[in-house]
Amino acid sequence: MSGYPGRGLHGQTVALLGARIVSGGVAPGTVLDLAALGRELDLSMTALREALKVLAAKGLVGARQRRGTFVRARSEWNLLDGDVLRWRGEAGDTRILLRDLAEVRATVEPAAAALAALRRDGADLAELDAALTEMADAGDPSAEVAADLRWHRALLAATHNELFAGMDVFLEPALRVRDLLVHAADADDPLPTHSAVVDAIRRADPDAASAAARALLDKSAHDADATVRPGQERR
Repeated sequence: MSGYPGRGLHGQTVALLGARIVSGGVAPGTVLDLAALGRELDLSMTALREALKVLAAKGLVGARQRRGTFVRARSEWNLLDGDVLRWRGEAGDTRILLRDLAEVRATVEPAAAALAALRRDGADLAELDAALTEMADAGDPSAEVAADLRWHRALLAATHNELFAGMDVFLEPALRVRDLLVHAADADDPLPTHSAVVDAIRRADPDAASAAARALLDKSAHDADATVRPGQERR
């Protein structure tokens, strides 16, 4: 789930309004004055409505007869959408976002690693190894992020459990935000901890794979804490 690909004025309008809503600049329940917004942003009503359609798909706004277009409650937002996650980070929610991600990963990844150790096949090991090679060869933060996301997809797929494999849909957007922050800050080499998980999976040792995944998560939490310092987030 990558960010909204819109470019030009349309993409800028989506980003401006989305960030304004997610930051709390426009409170949930607020009815939007489209005419005033159009004048403020120097947009035609058609262009404004097209941008609002994108935000509606992300759960940020809704529209009803006799009420108009309004900001939805936070509980209705698609908090796993790549843009919403990015806007949350820009608004100062980064520490909360990373905490939530760490808690979900602590539940999912050790169990996934144990299952992968029991069920992996040659193709799974080849993909995990390819992700490690990509990680080792990455020359910039963007390539490091891509390699890490590939590794996590391969880990979940190696469980041969369709529900585990499908979890990449909601884990990947948050992981992308986390990885961009951590790798841009020049964190320690992630290869040893990821390799340890793969080695245990290769040995078909579920206990060791689970323990290695927990060690990876401990390092991940340490790196995230070092990246987002207290005082940077919104209170």
